[in-house]
Amino acid sequence: MAKKSRTKARDAAPAEGEVGPRQPCPCGSGRRYKACHGAADGAPPVYVARPFEGLPSECDVVALRELVPAATAPLEVAGTDRTVLLASLLPAAAPAMSRDSGQVWLGLQVQHNYGDPSRDLAAVLQQALDAEPGIVGLTSAPPADGPRLQDLVTGDRLDITVHDGFDYWVADLDDRDDLAAALEQANATASPTARLTQVEAAYWTRIGAKEHLRWVMPEPEGDLLDALSRLHVAGADVIADGARLVGMFRAHGLLAPVWDLPVGTGAEALEDPAAAFRTALDEALADTTPLTGDERAARSGLANRQVTIR
Repeated sequence: MAKKSRTKARDAAPAEGEVGPRQPCPCGSGRRYKACHGAADGAPPVYVARPFEGLPSECDVVALRELVPAATAPLEVAGTDRTVLLASLLPAAAPAMSRDSGQVWLGLQVQHNYGDPSRDLAAVLQQALDAEPGIVGLTSAPPADGPRLQDLVTGDRLDITVHDGFDYWVADLDDRDDLAAALEQANATASPTARLTQVEAAYWTRIGAKEHLRWVMPEPEGDLLDALSRLHVAGADVIADGARLVGMFRAHGLLAPVWDLPVGTGAEALEDPAAAFRTALDEALADTTPLTGDERAARSGLANRQVTIR
């Protein structure tokens, strides 16, 4: 009689394009698919790899959600005449707030974990538009099928304002004393940040003693890696003297290359070089010739220096 195997039978290999139960869940939670979006009683089987695609200023929205401490942008929302403000972060990390002033604030830096942040944000926004003044948030259950943020927001682009801190939290309040301590604590965590004006979604920041340029780009990952590798081999990926492309973040389906900058560079000195780099990048993106050996090696190095923001 054959000896009984002591190993468990492996799960059947998934079909092409599917996620196996033991594979990491594509939502970025770090859990296996069967324990996350693949669970029978867990999160709904919804995952959108690029949730903000089609939203005005998609790259800036991703930057405000993941990289920028304090920034706001007015939203044009169909079907309402109320003022809606999109914010990187709200007090107490609230998903949304209905203000005494009549404004509605929508916070980006909130982790809903329901697979489609755009749908979650739209659900919160709709609740806030009908709510009494106060904090508004999703329940512990995922939102029902409904519109996504792209379905509600109109206009072609957002007017981004980067703030030195979170004083905008109290800009419409007469009595600020109760929030003074919380505001001071929040402001202490906000790294100095500035948005470049000559290119889209590029942000200078100083974190501690180091300066960086973090630039969210809309191109497909493969095309962007090819173009950046061409520029690297040509020595054309240096944004400023002494700057170095050190890697990139991956967030919500987009890549954000990151440059380390010499201390004292500041945002203003990056304006013209960033515009010139954007022109060179567009030319590299249009180049469809096969990569050389050196360019393939550079591409591999860039791909290995990616950090996915979960």
